[in-house]
Amino acid sequence: MRKSIVWLASYPKSGNTWTRIFLANYFANEDKPLSINAADRFGFGDAAVGLYRKAAGGRPVDLGDKRVVLALRGRLLSAINGNGASFNFVKTHNANTQAFGAELIPPQLTHAAVYILRNPLDVALSVARHFGTSHEQAVGSMGRRDHVIGSTDKQVTQYLGSWSDHVSSWSGERRFPVAVLRYEDMLANPRESFRKMLHQVGLPVDEGRLDKAVRYSSFEEVSQQEAQDGFKESSERSERFFASGKSGQWETELAPELAKTIRRQHRKLMKKYGYLE
Repeated sequence: MRKSIVWLASYPKSGNTWTRIFLANYFANEDKPLSINAADRFGFGDAAVGLYRKAAGGRPVDLGDKRVVLALRGRLLSAINGNGASFNFVKTHNANTQAFGAELIPPQLTHAAVYILRNPLDVALSVARHFGTSHEQAVGSMGRRDHVIGSTDKQVTQYLGSWSDHVSSWSGERRFPVAVLRYEDMLANPRESFRKMLHQVGLPVDEGRLDKAVRYSSFEEVSQQEAQDGFKESSERSERFFASGKSGQWETELAPELAKTIRRQHRKLMKKYGYLE
């Protein structure tokens, strides 16, 4: 079977949207920045309710029923894989695991994956801001092995597990290639990071398009667009989606006891990826 799906995977608030906006500008190759609200023309999100309704063929379906949704998931991913495109980029916040016996990331449909990794100390702040929770609640959810993002009228249930489980599930994958990118390295040198990503998933690298896409997806550009036109992926609980675009904010904003909890719970992978002093 032909494999065309390239997963853009991350724990929430780790740089997935920035990566998708970069890719959209790279593929569009226009002489001005693509609207941030048009980035989804160049990929899919695996939690969008509309896709599951389409997979159900117009039949009434309870999208709050996890088993029903998971049964439809295989059908819609097979349809994406078989749509004739050379590559199909699919955003996911799901861990690379099973739910109720169903494979969330079917290797038989997967060409490759890009996994975006971010310091969990900063992730906790961004998760709290985006979902309108406290820092304590964010840290607690990141440590839970059964953590899910529940279904809404726009998205089906997403299966995350703990931050460490999530990272391990993707970075330890051996059935298909996975390019692991650190958000902090992307900030420091976006050109080299995105070049590495294109190369590792098997896409040709055009230096002129690369330079434009990096400029057109910069934090300054996307935050200005959001201020002017809004962003359809913004949370109702957060004033801005593109709030900072920096790293290391945890040092002044996260309570020391919460930082200690994150280090204790996720020490092994934080050390592996350079997040422990």
